[in-house]
Amino acid sequence: MSAPRARARLTAWLFIAPLLLVNLLVVAGPGLMSVYYSFTDWDGLDEAHFVGLANYATLFGSPDFRGALLHNLLWTAFFLVVPMSMGLLGAFLLSRIQRGQLLFRLLYFIPYVIATVVSAAIWRQILSPTSGLAPALGSLGLPWLNDVNFLGDGRIALGAVAFINNWQWWGFLVVIFLAAMQSIEPSLYEAARMDGAGSWREFWHITLPSIRPTFMFLSLMTVIWSFLVFDYIYILTQGGPAGSTDVLSTVMYRAAFSEQQAGYASAIGVILALISAVTVGGYLYLRRRLRWEI
Repeated sequence: MSAPRARARLTAWLFIAPLLLVNLLVVAGPGLMSVYYSFTDWDGLDEAHFVGLANYATLFGSPDFRGALLHNLLWTAFFLVVPMSMGLLGAFLLSRIQRGQLLFRLLYFIPYVIATVVSAAIWRQILSPTSGLAPALGSLGLPWLNDVNFLGDGRIALGAVAFINNWQWWGFLVVIFLAAMQSIEPSLYEAARMDGAGSWREFWHITLPSIRPTFMFLSLMTVIWSFLVFDYIYILTQGGPAGSTDVLSTVMYRAAFSEQQAGYASAIGVILALISAVTVGGYLYLRRRLRWEI
């Protein structure tokens, strides 16, 4: 290797070294410690005692864990279908208009930049059975929601929280998908119109294949974020009523900070990390196998 090239490589490593150091300190180090503590009986304060796979045996035998995992799977399925479809449709429709596009993009993106605590507090007030939308409609002679407690009914609470999270999330997808669509060569659409293709055929045969890398990346991140969801659920329901909105993150939080079972909580964290690793590994395998372009 020539001297200039060696110096350039050394310079590159010097620039990236601080980032690597930070990752070792705040990501790799605590991550490895979590793996160790997942094999211990530890309350988070006193000395940890090694118990082998006892935490994992308790974990997989726990109905709370299985219920939370099911809720995570349902949450993931919802966010892979509903907001992704809404984001694609919204972006495709916006790409068809010229006037006012910037205004619509801004309006769609505003919910995403509102703090979670603020938007959760607003929606809690809207869905309140005593002072929210239901009594307001009842006063207008529309009592359809009078007996509905969106956040207090275990049958619909998880769906209500998912709806609120979707309200914040889908506008972000619109903006990202729209940016990807605007990079598509216009001549492709012109050729399709000359062949008599309608809007649906243009979307299916030109738009979707052209934005496939963006679509697959956002799908990957949606799966990961769905398994890490915590904020809206904890703020709005704290996993209730009766565990009907519990997800792995809320079970882990409660085990660590309410029940002082930090070793057990670490085991849940390891499971979440493994799910994310498998998801990323599957994505990378498919991208290489199918030769997706970045």
